[in-house]
Amino acid sequence: MAKYRAIPQGFMTVGEVAKKMGVTVRTLQYYDKEGLLSPSAESEGGRRLYTDKDLITLHQILSLKSLGFSLVDIKERLTSMETPADVANALTEQADDIRRKIEQLQASLSAIEQLKAEVLQMQTVNFKKYADIIVNMQMKNEFYPLIKRFDDDTLDHIRSQFDKESGLDFMDRFNRLSDEIVQLQKENLPPESEKCQKVIKEYWGLIVEFTNGDMSMLPKLMEVGNIDTATNAWEERQKIVNDYVGPALQVYFSRLGTDPFEGVKP
Repeated sequence: MAKYRAIPQGFMTVGEVAKKMGVTVRTLQYYDKEGLLSPSAESEGGRRLYTDKDLITLHQILSLKSLGFSLVDIKERLTSMETPADVANALTEQADDIRRKIEQLQASLSAIEQLKAEVLQMQTVNFKKYADIIVNMQMKNEFYPLIKRFDDDTLDHIRSQFDKESGLDFMDRFNRLSDEIVQLQKENLPPESEKCQKVIKEYWGLIVEFTNGDMSMLPKLMEVGNIDTATNAWEERQKIVNDYVGPALQVYFSRLGTDPFEGVKP
């Protein structure tokens, strides 16, 4: 490190750098100690001297820190900036990091706005249900609005019946069957058709899987699934599914000679 009797032109003291960059002298001393940013020179009196290049490096450090990187990560990411290409590459990496952070923040903001809307619709404080909604929004589960319609007992059953992996698998299968049922409706296939009954058998199998065979849950499921007026795309699709599934299940159960819904219709 070069030493100077006086502070030459183009050099700044630690206090000047701190003031320019909005940090404390102690922060700069800490970065020096950690090997993140050492002064380019020192006066004979022991004063740390920094250059404009050091300011660019400090800006990198502060920007990466604001993005949540640890000091260890930042140290690994700091690059040599001896040529315009070096500086451009460093700034490109920094810009990419910022874009990723913006995307994460936008996703978080969207999730917060969605949760706010759900909370206002629920009109009651239920943090357990809020947590379920948040988890399912993070999983990008399109059925998350259903959660607010389940009572606590049903939600406890779901938590005990499914983990994240099995829950996603169940939802994928339910989605696929719902799409098939919507297609059957578009094709105007009658409920008693072989193609329809094959799908309905699988659909009923999902209901049995969901309830774990507990038919006492059917009234709650019927209440949750009952949609008078659709307010979103999922509810619009579900109304189509419900209107088609009802008669098809009647045919399915009549052929089996049993009706698990007997006596439990709301």
